[in-house]
Amino acid sequence: MKKIKHITGAAILLALLGGGIYLNGLMPIITGYAAKNLASAVFVSGRNAEEVEALDLNFSFIRYTSNTVDNENKTVTSRFLWGKSTAAWCEGYGVTLLRGTTAEELRAKHPAQSQQTWTPLSLPAGDSAVSARLEPIARAFVDERAYNGHPFAFMVLHKGGVVSERYDKGIGPDTRLLSWSMAKSFTNAIAGIMTKDSLVDIHAPMDIPEWQGDERSSITLSDLMQMQSGLEWNEDYGARSDVNIMLHCEQDMGGYAISKPLESKPGTHWYYSSGSTNIVMRYLRDRFPSDEEFLNYLNTRFYAPLGIQDIVFEQDMSGTPVGSSYVYATAADFARFGQMYLDDGCANGERVLPEGWVKYTCTPASDSEGCYGAFFWLNRQNYANNTIAEKKGSKPDNLPDMPADLFYCNGHDGQRIYVIPSEELVVVVLSYSPKPGNVIDFNRLLRDIIRVKSEE
Repeated sequence: MKKIKHITGAAILLALLGGGIYLNGLMPIITGYAAKNLASAVFVSGRNAEEVEALDLNFSFIRYTSNTVDNENKTVTSRFLWGKSTAAWCEGYGVTLLRGTTAEELRAKHPAQSQQTWTPLSLPAGDSAVSARLEPIARAFVDERAYNGHPFAFMVLHKGGVVSERYDKGIGPDTRLLSWSMAKSFTNAIAGIMTKDSLVDIHAPMDIPEWQGDERSSITLSDLMQMQSGLEWNEDYGARSDVNIMLHCEQDMGGYAISKPLESKPGTHWYYSSGSTNIVMRYLRDRFPSDEEFLNYLNTRFYAPLGIQDIVFEQDMSGTPVGSSYVYATAADFARFGQMYLDDGCANGERVLPEGWVKYTCTPASDSEGCYGAFFWLNRQNYANNTIAEKKGSKPDNLPDMPADLFYCNGHDGQRIYVIPSEELVVVVLSYSPKPGNVIDFNRLLRDIIRVKSEE
């Protein structure tokens, strides 16, 4: 009996020890997620902290964090059990999760950006008859939640003009909202612009020092953009996975992803990887002598031609924009971005992306079963029975009623920019729509937009 008690006690002790070790590994992720996302929502989006905690942060261990918003110093500190993380806002750069430094040191490294001076361009109004027909859908979607989820902003462009625009309470035309993985598509655009300017060759092996002398030296930008680099990666957001460690623990996110070993031959195996995008962004950033020169390049060659003025592409501690996840922009600016792809890489009469870039973007990666191009998702088939599943990091929207030429930007928790060339449509949805849970029925929403738009 005594022996059984000792064994039971030892088992309980080991279980407690194991649980403590597991929780300790999650602490920077739990508190880092809360601090970073709450700080960005408050200081970049201008949202109410209590509302963000009640909606965006109300899941898993994140809901149990204790969050302190310091409006004077523009920081958020989040605590859970013995863990603590702080995120700080820097003017012009957005919010960065602090790892191994202070807010003061971060701001000294990143002085305020020079004021963007170009004139923002207004989107033209579209056909008033189409607008009138879409009004009930916009109202049902945003106000009545008839398509599920919690929409923040909704915009539809038809033939380049706004035919529907609606916002949730507390959100407006000037509210910058989070892209999540739609940022990957912005990284696609930056790579395209730099290709046009002969600053990179997406089909050439990359000169990354850490890869010289091993098989990784053959990886190209195109391999990374098509999510076929062959690098080891775990995109599971529910654990201490590669993506969570990268976003919440690392100072240099691209550097962390670069360190991963090769699992398969580059260009042969599709696996969704946020790490791939941050490698691409780090590589693009390194073509410039300084952070400021890279940001000036983005301003003059990317944002200004589109008429975008309020975008914030947040950086990691190394000064590199987080290409996988952290663009904050208005619904109209996301729509302008989508319209550029609908217009084959042109904006406001100017060619921004090189000729053929959109065609390249929409060419399926060889192992993706037609669902993925280059940092854009594709709708080349009905994916109800698609074998590209969660085990490959992510899977496409099931859009059986949509045209095969539809392609789109897909962000975590319900962020979308749908580009539908055959219908001359761009549809922007910014929302909170977690999986599993109250997921927006995007297929029905898009089907209704196309049906109503086409009515006489």
